[in-house]
Amino acid sequence: MGPFLETLIGGLMAGMLYSLIALGFVLIFKASGVFNFAQGAMVLFAALAMARFAEWIQKYTGLDGKVVVNLLAFVGALAVMVVVAWLVERLALSKLVNQEGVTLLMATLGIAYLLEGLGQTLFGNDIYKIDIGLPKDPMFLFEDVFQGGILVSKEDLYAALIAAALVAGLSLFFQKTATGRALRAVADDHQAAQSIGIPLSRIWVIVWSVAGFVALVAGMIWGSKLGVQFSLSLVALKALPVVILGGLTSVPGAIVGGLLIGVGEKLSEAYLGPMLGGGIEYWFGYVLVLVVLLVRPQGLFGEKIIDRV
Repeated sequence: MGPFLETLIGGLMAGMLYSLIALGFVLIFKASGVFNFAQGAMVLFAALAMARFAEWIQKYTGLDGKVVVNLLAFVGALAVMVVVAWLVERLALSKLVNQEGVTLLMATLGIAYLLEGLGQTLFGNDIYKIDIGLPKDPMFLFEDVFQGGILVSKEDLYAALIAAALVAGLSLFFQKTATGRALRAVADDHQAAQSIGIPLSRIWVIVWSVAGFVALVAGMIWGSKLGVQFSLSLVALKALPVVILGGLTSVPGAIVGGLLIGVGEKLSEAYLGPMLGGGIEYWFGYVLVLVVLLVRPQGLFGEKIIDRV
């Protein structure tokens, strides 16, 4: 039971981090009906900005306090992501209002490549570190119950708690605020939302800014764990099955999907990996999503769309 619980807890914590990235996909899709292929590039760009700003602040101001430096770097990186959101709306989305979904999809793919190239130009292509004070040492739980206790990574635990708080806050934002309801109205029908006075351009800037904020938090956490390098944008691939499993329009679905895939891939790797040669956690999520789509194409919590003709 001890090893099982250890694997289960590890899967839950990994799942919350997947949910954090998946949330960025859901936010954009809820507000614009576009699957945002640029989310991984946004995570990378935000992490690069955070890491380099922290380095430059220490170098040019002489500040040594980790909290102050990270706070200033976070504010600077968030400002950059808001500017990116404004430019995306001004230069791309505002020109593509009411276009076909595939057109908007290709636009986000172009934005992804642009952000990756721009990040390399502005911030360099070395491997950088983000030190936000997450503890690296593990801890042991339930030592009195199980022999040797249950090994838990403090870094993963703190990161999962941060992700859970952010996901909960954004869920309340969508459900309880006027702006959140306006975002959902725009997602349902652009033209109808405009006809009742909802400014489409302002809504898109807000949602891309929020998605940039989510990308920044995700970039901070993953950058602290893995280092900030250009392979960081591939972390978003881990969130794709989470989004599809939970439903493209559901914030709770992103949470549940992340937890299911996080736990599933850890348990399958631990118990089936030795029999199948390992590597299950790399493809488990995609196989699970394929099975679910055969039964429920809109995902577990997605809205079923009925077109009447």
